[in-house]
Amino acid sequence: MRVQNERTVADGPRERTVADEPPERTVVGGPPERTVADGLRLAVRALVYAVLGGAALLAIATVVSVLGPMLAIDLYTPPVAAWWTVFTAVAVQGVPFLLLGTVVSAAIGAFVPERVFTKLLPRNQALAVPVAGAAGVVLPGCECASVPVASSLMRRGVAPAAALAFLLSAPAINPVVLVATSIAFPNQPKMVLARLVASLATAVVMGWLWARFGREEWLRLPKRSRTAHSAVGMKAFVAGLQHDFLHAGGFLVLGAAAAATFNIAVPRSVLDIFTGSSWLSLLLLALLAVVLCVCSEADAFVAASLSGFSPAAKLAFMVVGPMVDLKLIALQAGTFGRAFAFRFSSTTWLVAVISSTLVGWWLL
Repeated sequence: MRVQNERTVADGPRERTVADEPPERTVVGGPPERTVADGLRLAVRALVYAVLGGAALLAIATVVSVLGPMLAIDLYTPPVAAWWTVFTAVAVQGVPFLLLGTVVSAAIGAFVPERVFTKLLPRNQALAVPVAGAAGVVLPGCECASVPVASSLMRRGVAPAAALAFLLSAPAINPVVLVATSIAFPNQPKMVLARLVASLATAVVMGWLWARFGREEWLRLPKRSRTAHSAVGMKAFVAGLQHDFLHAGGFLVLGAAAAATFNIAVPRSVLDIFTGSSWLSLLLLALLAVVLCVCSEADAFVAASLSGFSPAAKLAFMVVGPMVDLKLIALQAGTFGRAFAFRFSSTTWLVAVISSTLVGWWLL
């Protein structure tokens, strides 16, 4: 009896431990269910953010468009009324495309695996560059997100020339940008085609130039951190949507205000100096695109509002903007190094101007 009691006592903890295993397994099986629930909540939250954010911007722009001219009339300042008209026209037209573009960009960054690029791109750099450039048509992205995407592709084995071609083409020739351009320039299908051809040509030429003349010491790739892939799926989508929409929305407002100020504040006599010469007007808008930093989903509306300039000059504004502006130069300098940013940005600006000139002369 004593032996049996000792065995019972000795075996008791084991029996209780085994009996306790099912609840532990149930607990281990719980997180997938919670993960699904968390994903659904994040999806609903992202949808609410997108709808409310777009509705808020539209509401603000509408209220401003109504109160602005009334205030201008009360103050007896017609130029202020004209400023409000240009500002609200650019902002109201650009918000829907900005929202759609940021949603698509966040979805691609969160759900499209980076290994897709390495599998689809040819190993030969000369062939990989045009393929990567053309991928921008079907895989759109905001220009703010193109720099980290290109950096990640390089770390995963994609040739730098191909990654840089995708960096330039994705924010410039994606479907959202082309549709926005067609609406900003109604009954001008050649402007849409010209933007597609000039932007793609610039991206491909820059990729080939890097493949031929680029040096590894010019390109500084940051080390991958352990948290680089900590946010995936819906969490990455929500985070990307919040960042891109707020970031790009701010630049849209600034770009609309700058375009309205440019139209109203700059005397016509000064503009005549530039608009009288097709070369000077093209160079002026190419430089203005670098300074304004307008999001690619909305820059077509800003370009359309710049009255008095030639179609080729407006084309240069739309080609240069998504590829070379102050915020992109800063992002490239922080990601790839200042030496790379200076060489790459200045060369891209020159190639974009030449491409816009040739395509504009050909199509416009």
